[in-house]
Amino acid sequence: MRGFKRAASTAAAILALATAADAAPKIGQPAPDFTVTTFGGRTVKLSDLKGDVIILNFWATWCGPCRRELPLLESAFEAYNKYGFQVLAVATEDSVPPDKLKPLAAQLKIPLVKRLKGHYDVLEGVPTNYVIDRSGKLVYAKADAFDAESLNALIVPLLKEPVPEEPTPPASGSPPASPTPAPAKAAAAGGG
Repeated sequence: MRGFKRAASTAAAILALATAADAAPKIGQPAPDFTVTTFGGRTVKLSDLKGDVIILNFWATWCGPCRRELPLLESAFEAYNKYGFQVLAVATEDSVPPDKLKPLAAQLKIPLVKRLKGHYDVLEGVPTNYVIDRSGKLVYAKADAFDAESLNALIVPLLKEPVPEEPTPPASGSPPASPTPAPAKAAAAGGG
């Protein structure tokens, strides 16, 4: 019996690890959901940004490349937001305390994230950027700072992609239209 319990607990642990690994962001796969709370008090889910191109940027106040990249992301956001471009900037835990970030959050147009729930994290270092295309697929995940050329080379083609159309649901209370009437109904309608 002990052997069975040990095997069962080992199997459960392996399943838990596999489930966590399945939920981790993978390039070419649908982006795992996330929920962020911004310094402005907004709660934003990935589903709220459906059809937009999104950069989820992890940065730190002490990181030189991050400090150079943040103004670039701000400029890109200002230029491309009207075309469906979003940037969410997540300050890492080892940055300054949140109350010290409030003044910066008030100056920036891109939302600074106070809290993130989801399977996204810093990769090998900061900055780490995740890019999600209009269809909700993760297309980029890398620990590296963008420069203007690399950012535009990635983002502009994604912004040129059409926004995926959602299927129109049937009106509530009415069944979907059938292409041909059922024989019994056709006979009843025609006889008279």
